[in-house]
Amino acid sequence: MPPVFPMLTVLSMFYYMCLRRRARTATRGEMNSRRAIESNTRALPINVEIVQYAKEVLDFSSHYGSENSMSYTMWNLAGIPNVYPSSGDFTQTAVFRTYGTWWDRCPSARLPFRRTPSTFCSQDYVELAFEEPVYPTAVHILETYHPGAVVRILACSANPYSQNPPAEVRWEVLWSEAPTKVNGPQARQFTPCIKQINFPTNLIRLEVNSSLLDYYTELDAVVLHGVKERPVLSLKTSMIDMNDIDEDEDEERYGCGMDTLSKQFSIVTLREWPTNGYFDKLPYELIQLILSHLTVPDLCRLAQTCKLLYQHCCDPLQYIHLSLQPYWARINDTSLEYLQSRCTLIQWLNLSWTGNRGAISVSGFSRFLKVCGSELVRLELSCGHFLNEMCLEVITEMCPNLQELNLSSCDKIPPQAFNHIAKVGSLKRLILYRTKVEQTALLSILNFCSELQHLSLGSCVMIEDYDLIASMMGAKCKKLRSLDLWRCKNITESGIAELASGCQLLEELDLGWCPTLQSSTGCFTNLARKLPNLQKLFLTANRSVCDTDIEELAANCTRLRQLDILGTRMVSPASLRKLLESCKDLSLLDVSFCSQIDNRVVLELNANFPNVFIKKSFTQ
Repeated sequence: MPPVFPMLTVLSMFYYMCLRRRARTATRGEMNSRRAIESNTRALPINVEIVQYAKEVLDFSSHYGSENSMSYTMWNLAGIPNVYPSSGDFTQTAVFRTYGTWWDRCPSARLPFRRTPSTFCSQDYVELAFEEPVYPTAVHILETYHPGAVVRILACSANPYSQNPPAEVRWEVLWSEAPTKVNGPQARQFTPCIKQINFPTNLIRLEVNSSLLDYYTELDAVVLHGVKERPVLSLKTSMIDMNDIDEDEDEERYGCGMDTLSKQFSIVTLREWPTNGYFDKLPYELIQLILSHLTVPDLCRLAQTCKLLYQHCCDPLQYIHLSLQPYWARINDTSLEYLQSRCTLIQWLNLSWTGNRGAISVSGFSRFLKVCGSELVRLELSCGHFLNEMCLEVITEMCPNLQELNLSSCDKIPPQAFNHIAKVGSLKRLILYRTKVEQTALLSILNFCSELQHLSLGSCVMIEDYDLIASMMGAKCKKLRSLDLWRCKNITESGIAELASGCQLLEELDLGWCPTLQSSTGCFTNLARKLPNLQKLFLTANRSVCDTDIEELAANCTRLRQLDILGTRMVSPASLRKLLESCKDLSLLDVSFCSQIDNRVVLELNANFPNVFIKKSFTQ
């Protein structure tokens, strides 16, 4: 019988590497911190440290505030602190759109992508530019309310103020850690120990995960410390401990970045063994199932071991669902080109956060979709600033089966480009949060995409008449289950009446910060009576919400799970008790800044209804 040991040895080595990497993951932040401290202690004091606040906010994925205001927006991160060291809820801070896990427990929640590495937990980001490029020695983040959301800090080699863009843009992780629960909402200065890098930077990126927070995190300022000249290390360096190498260093050391691995797919020379051992006896489908648990980089590594596993790792069935968001910093045209042959059957594709600063070109994206778009059902392109009208045209032509399209925060797409979306009549989910979609294009989309079930129009400031939009939804989108109208500036009781009459399957409705809605017109009462299936209702910052509205919700919307009435002055403890007694599934109730609901009332309600998270925000 031919020997099987070579094949088993190769596979054992591969699984050993995977297990060693997983064992290191739990303490990676601690090891990075130790390396940073040791590196700093070896540095010779030849530079004067420069201290600077962020000069400008370049990009971000979401924010709580309005596009036409400074309150609760990411732009508050530029400059010196506005609030720190005070604690509390302040409009002068930067606040992201979501917190906790509530957004994962509502009808509009999306299914996660398989194969997302456990080390990638970022949900939002913000990029900050500083005046002077420096070699970072410290990063201070001034958090003023519910700290603990920052999970990763990165530095970029590109100077946003340079007239000559670099041929290659490189991102380096300065610090990363899993989300942590911080006891108490008080302000703090967060100063993690950062890794030393070999290029100067004036572009810092913060990535956050707010899933463990009890409320919105608020950031006030970011301070970058650094030196102009690269620190000179002492020659007294010890031998490298193999256990002190993190995953990113592994990828650089062995050339395992996405682009490099893609090239190795095509040029690697694989040794032919006389037999594949027991793998020859396993069904093809079983090997496919085993490999389905590997991340994309792990597939790339495994493909280099032998021809049998190369064949399995390149099988299009391994790429039915593909998320490249965790590798956003390394995805470019070349990556997409080498993935084309493996993605011919792809149905779910996540390119969110990828392609910015020239990494993905319009032609590169178009070539990929022309080969791989025919079976696409779900396409995530959040914060894809390379997208233009041609890209949307290609999407609508090459993806005839598309049902879900996410263009959240794609604020570089010109208004006229959104007309192309109307050609995709099979759409069931469309996310246009923070885009420049205009009224004409949106009316066309609603007219032709009658299968829509989930629609997000939050912070779409270029729509002139939301009543007309609501009327079209009521007439054409009878299957609508969730609707986000966050900060829509001009919808009135007329539009709400049309919406409630025509879209009676609605389970989720966000009318937060809609200033033109007044309870005295009966609009909220009408909603409660017409939409008995409501599970989530946000009436954030509407000061006119009153006891009558709450009592109508208690009587008609007994399936309600999440209710936000932040800021109302007209709701009493008695009506809230009726609501809590009637809505047995209620899990979130935000009564922040409700003048009649003081801390004593909240404590009483918490004691009587322990299964409900009742939030009462404060300002000091």
